[in-house]
Amino acid sequence: MKLALVHDWLNGMRGGEKVLEVLCDLFPDANLYTLFYEPDRVSAKIRQMNPRASVLQRFPGARRRYRYYLPLYPWAIGKFDMSGYDVVISSSHCAAKGVRLNDRQVHICYCHAPMRYVWEQYDAYFRGRNRWRLSSLAMRLLRERLRRWDIATAKRVNTFIANSATVANRIARYYGCEARVIHPPVDTDRFCPRASDAQSDYFLVVAALVAYKRMDLAVEAFSRIGRPLWVVGEGPERRRLERSAGATIRFLGWVGDDELVDLYNGCRALIFPGEEDFGITAVEAQACGRPVIALRKGGVVETVLEHRTGLFFDEPTVESLCQAIRAFDGSHFDRGVIRGHAERFGGDRCRRELDRTIRAILGRHGL
Repeated sequence: MKLALVHDWLNGMRGGEKVLEVLCDLFPDANLYTLFYEPDRVSAKIRQMNPRASVLQRFPGARRRYRYYLPLYPWAIGKFDMSGYDVVISSSHCAAKGVRLNDRQVHICYCHAPMRYVWEQYDAYFRGRNRWRLSSLAMRLLRERLRRWDIATAKRVNTFIANSATVANRIARYYGCEARVIHPPVDTDRFCPRASDAQSDYFLVVAALVAYKRMDLAVEAFSRIGRPLWVVGEGPERRRLERSAGATIRFLGWVGDDELVDLYNGCRALIFPGEEDFGITAVEAQACGRPVIALRKGGVVETVLEHRTGLFFDEPTVESLCQAIRAFDGSHFDRGVIRGHAERFGGDRCRRELDRTIRAILGRHGL
């Protein structure tokens, strides 16, 4: 049996890449394809797979401006020659599931989200303050075309696996397909409570500094109430966020996992202001025994237990978040309970479930 893995792009280690690492473990002899590949920004495990990048890799500015080539993703992903494979497993939140296959090939898609730039996160990327950018103007013309392509390519998938019930519901709504839910792996061995780490007075937020993460909400709320917020992450929104931040906001940029574990352990709580498909940082914080204050939307609803491992706020507004912070001040959380809940999302569990599910699917196809 010859097998290929397809991933949207490889230029960082986020939740999707953690799932890909599990797939690489399960199928070490597979060939790995991706639209863009930056070897220095992925793990050794992924580098060992010798990923094959698309023709877009050679286009001007592809390293930093890869999202500008979004209209070309369908063409580029379709250029990969998959004819020699019996099985293709795509790890997709954008275009990876769009590889061209024949009826004899089996296609399993681990879906992190339907093409988020044209569905639920379109407004965050292309409206509001971004509405007059050239990319936003182009997307007004291309959005429906990309939606049709996204729906059409769902028909090339034999079986969907979703990273959360939230995403499974979107798959049903947009594609009319059912999906089995297998949550991404969280390294609960690395992210764990450290007895020597005393709690400090800062709150923590960890995310890429892009519009849909709603980091602006956290920065404005903590600036208003004058409480310390430490921001971990980089992205195109950083300069704007720094200009609007009050004196209690501290920007740390990206940090390594060891430092991040220390930051989780030292914080009062993780702030989770945006709607995410799964939200791996919320589980990492809980694995360190720290509670989460989160917007009541998206995958985090599946990973945070209200009043036991965190609190929710109901509206994506500064006032709603401020109310949750005030409520948090009068709450008590047990680190052991929080840690115990997070252990349900450990990496061994993800590996077992993916292995069992994929092999059952292949068995039904006689492979």
